[in-house]
Amino acid sequence: MNPRILTATTGRILRQLRHDRRTVALLVVVPTALLTLVYFMYVDQPTPPGQPSFFDRVALVMLGFFPFVIMFLVTSIAMLRERTSGTLERLLTTPLGKLDLLFGYGIAFGLAGAAQAAIASAAAYWLFDLDTAGNAWLVVLIAAVNAVLAVALGLLCSAFARTEFQAVQFMPVVVLPQMLLCGLFVPRGEMAGWLQAVSDALPLSYAVEALQEVGAHAEPTGTMWRDVAIVAGTAVVALVLAAATLRRRSG
Repeated sequence: MNPRILTATTGRILRQLRHDRRTVALLVVVPTALLTLVYFMYVDQPTPPGQPSFFDRVALVMLGFFPFVIMFLVTSIAMLRERTSGTLERLLTTPLGKLDLLFGYGIAFGLAGAAQAAIASAAAYWLFDLDTAGNAWLVVLIAAVNAVLAVALGLLCSAFARTEFQAVQFMPVVVLPQMLLCGLFVPRGEMAGWLQAVSDALPLSYAVEALQEVGAHAEPTGTMWRDVAIVAGTAVVALVLAAATLRRRSG
């Protein structure tokens, strides 16, 4: 990869994103609106003594889950549009390489995910009194890494889609199983053995575990850093695979 080209590519994608008002609204407004809904769902639920509230447990995971869902959707459609419009084919006739392009997407949307997580976290902590033992900046860090993972998976899946509708169809295949098996609804240790094995192979499980570590411990733990490293490593592998499968144009 060429650092100068990578920087220019990242800047181009950020400028495009800034001028897309609907996407900016999706990134900024929707997570806070959904957190508000979650808050009023759980605000009157009794909390067992010595246990975090239902809102604290759910909202903490949602802060990492929102960037994952939104970035997967936005990225897969954005890359598909670049292919179908012929933009990608023109870009690849320049010195721009596939890895420069895909890592530029990862950095740009990772920054967007970090901004989204920072805004949603500010609302959660200041408006809804979210209480975690660990620092809020760790939540934003994990959410940003989760956003990069979603970008990588979105880019990888977009290579196999020919239309925007097909790109959206990957969501129930890639996103929903990870949401169901990440430990949000049922602790992973209480799942059937084969489900736990599947959960252990899904990167979102480690992102959720990292967030739960922040919620339970005042200082960053070794488990948290291990989980963050697994999510980041999976994102890099997915980006490399996306570069290997990227087509210049949609069939």
